[in-house]
Amino acid sequence: MNNPLLAPSQLPPFSQIQVEHIEPAVDALLAQNRRLIAELTEQKGAHNWQSLVQVLEDAGDRLSYAWSITTHLNSVMNSDALRQVYNSCQQKLSAYWTEMGQHKGLFEAYERLASSDTYAQLEPAQQKVLEHALRDFRLSGIALPAEQQQRYAEIQQRLSALTSKFSENVLDATQGWYYHTETVEDLKGLPEDAIEAAATAAQQRELSGWVITLDFPAYYAVMTYADQAALREKLYRAYSTRASDQGPNAGRWDNGPVMDEILALRHELAQLLGFSHYADYSLATKMADTGQQVIGFLQDLAEKSRPVALQDLAELTAFATEQDGLEQLMPWDISYYAEKLKQSRYQVSQQQLRPYFPLPKVLNGLFAIVERLFGVQVEEQASVDAWHADVRLFRLSRDGDTLAYCYLDPFARSNKRGGAWMADCRDRRRLANGELQLPVAYLVCNFTPPLGDKPALLTHDEVTTLFHEFGHGLHHMLSRVDYPEVSGINGVAWDAVELPSQFMENWCWEPEGLALMSGHYETGEPLPQALLDNMLAAKHFQAGMMMVRQLEFSLFDFQLHQQYQPGQTNVQQVLDRVRDQVAVIRPPEENRFQHSFSHIFAGGYAAGYYSYKWAEVLSADAFSRFEEEGIFSAEAGADFRRHILEKGGSEEPMNLFVAFRGREPSVEALLRHNGIVRAA
Repeated sequence: MNNPLLAPSQLPPFSQIQVEHIEPAVDALLAQNRRLIAELTEQKGAHNWQSLVQVLEDAGDRLSYAWSITTHLNSVMNSDALRQVYNSCQQKLSAYWTEMGQHKGLFEAYERLASSDTYAQLEPAQQKVLEHALRDFRLSGIALPAEQQQRYAEIQQRLSALTSKFSENVLDATQGWYYHTETVEDLKGLPEDAIEAAATAAQQRELSGWVITLDFPAYYAVMTYADQAALREKLYRAYSTRASDQGPNAGRWDNGPVMDEILALRHELAQLLGFSHYADYSLATKMADTGQQVIGFLQDLAEKSRPVALQDLAELTAFATEQDGLEQLMPWDISYYAEKLKQSRYQVSQQQLRPYFPLPKVLNGLFAIVERLFGVQVEEQASVDAWHADVRLFRLSRDGDTLAYCYLDPFARSNKRGGAWMADCRDRRRLANGELQLPVAYLVCNFTPPLGDKPALLTHDEVTTLFHEFGHGLHHMLSRVDYPEVSGINGVAWDAVELPSQFMENWCWEPEGLALMSGHYETGEPLPQALLDNMLAAKHFQAGMMMVRQLEFSLFDFQLHQQYQPGQTNVQQVLDRVRDQVAVIRPPEENRFQHSFSHIFAGGYAAGYYSYKWAEVLSADAFSRFEEEGIFSAEAGADFRRHILEKGGSEEPMNLFVAFRGREPSVEALLRHNGIVRAA
């Protein structure tokens, strides 16, 4: 059988990949790897790096290649057939990874290598690979009695299925509701492009008039601009009750039982491994040392931010009262009146900015900034074998040498998971024959697609999202580490992995950076000085409310996993207690935000959502060096590339930060960048 997933190529031949290819490829690779591992562990005597780790890297890379493509396609081209195959393979892979994590022969082989005379001769990155491997063996239950190992395997298998189900429920619930109207007056206040998109959505459903979906660009437009409060309320209630026991589709894709089982199994797994709760288990692979340190960090930020948030709310309420006589703001009023107040105060809105941020210009600016900072050129490839016509392929090079490739899938569409993310297709690694395998990244966004003969026009928020995800991509693609376990984003402590992504956002707020990425889509004229000044002045608008919202998510996640008691913990009550502590506006009783909180129930952020704020301390302080030396300082850029982007997970993140900054991080830059404290 000619199966492209069994013969990895530098760039995947997507046109040749069929759903029916996937499961046979995964089955074949799993069987091949199991045979290989049996042979390795049956050999007598000690292994060296080449005979053990290199051989396992080769086998692991083939499996990772096939599975990364499958996972990616399931996210961007979801279908019933692909979903079925994905879920079936995910269960097999979960069983395999658990089996490998508890393989006594493999563990002993790694232990012997780590304690051998050859260990001292290994590169620091190789030593870090062995250190992480032995840690992960212990976190996989290698020391447990056989009966408990079996239970660990059962838990992991079930968690794999449940997290996938959670994500599917959110996707189905998002696509399972829409608002249809044949009266354009209902959409009064919406920008022209949002109304056009609603007309297109109606045509796709063979309906007359306009359709508003729960896809984020459509939802955001209504919540921010729709003059009709009843429409905003309708969308809000549908969106905030997705995948729950409330709202217009109550009970249909309810994630409530899924969450309860996920939490119970995580708690049991942590206790099997000797941790008091899942939060401590999560911290075993992070920069933060203790739960007390995390909670203290978040509560300190909350104490500093909440007074600013209360002031923000008071200003917003006064404005809404003055404008429309509202005495109490409802959750569906916040974004609408915030946008009105911003326009009133600063004469700037996201819609006003759109014409100045056409996607082609933004990409050119992003690539120009990357070249000036890191000496890296980014060039689009003329032809690309991809999964959708919208997808583009870029080559990264330095001094003429190819470093990596990056796919960009920029636009929202049906059967594509919402949000934005970077994922790895291939890792950088040195092959057994000495050749270098280059990294390949996926960069996925959900921007509004081009309408008519206009290019895609981005809001400034979307520009920032693009820079954020490309920061992750640079971390993956500029790695100089040859061992995939610690190359790129691999092996990086989860609460440090957001450092490069948040760091890149800063250039979206600098006049010199904005000049490179903006220009009117029709005339090419730069952002008018008055508009630029107002946009920069509005940077900290409602910053307190935004900060406490993120702290609410972080505290809820961490306390949920830290305080969980089987059969006693009520998820809603935990969230309510956190809101009592930090929130400045309470949602309706029916709000079920947690039912679509995919970061912690279907992603890698369980007991780790605080990582965004933790890494923001690092990124804000890292950028403060550029504020001191110049935002395009070649020396600072080279140091950031050398100490942060190129090192991946090969060294401890604090050591890398200190090597770049010359000292440990300070929280002051974060508070200043977020407008919580004023610059001196």
